[in-house]
Amino acid sequence: MDYLFGTYECKIDAKGRLALPTVLKKQLAPFSDEGFVLKRSVFEKCLELYPLNEWTTVMNKVNKLNPFVKKNATFIRRFTAGVKPVDLDGSGRMLIAKDLLGFAEITKDVVLSVTINNIIEVWDKDKYEEVVNNSEDDFGDLAEDVMGDSFGVSE
Repeated sequence: MDYLFGTYECKIDAKGRLALPTVLKKQLAPFSDEGFVLKRSVFEKCLELYPLNEWTTVMNKVNKLNPFVKKNATFIRRFTAGVKPVDLDGSGRMLIAKDLLGFAEITKDVVLSVTINNIIEVWDKDKYEEVVNNSEDDFGDLAEDVMGDSFGVSE
């Protein structure tokens, strides 16, 4: 399996087309034939771009939820709100729907940040900088809490 990586700055035009950086287009090439899914993030005011195979994996888990349980139905509805299939055009651009641009408050300058499972977060640049540089969170403490026991270091 190919893994995507990196953080990239780019721009979106007045029609909502996002021109991907060349280095990211090359990484996305193995996924381009199947296409992508773009959706609202659960935790942040950004979008998430899934290669179709990753989206299928996530939806296989979601589809196991019993939709006759109210909290499950609510989760499914909100998780899939605004989901759109997207493709790259011949110039390596993708069209982002206006409702998704509005949700993420994306205007012109964009940051693409690859996270786990080949998911790419699509951020308004100013909002991304605010979240990444949030001085309220001590990243060292967070890193220790999340990763401190995960490397199997023995004493």
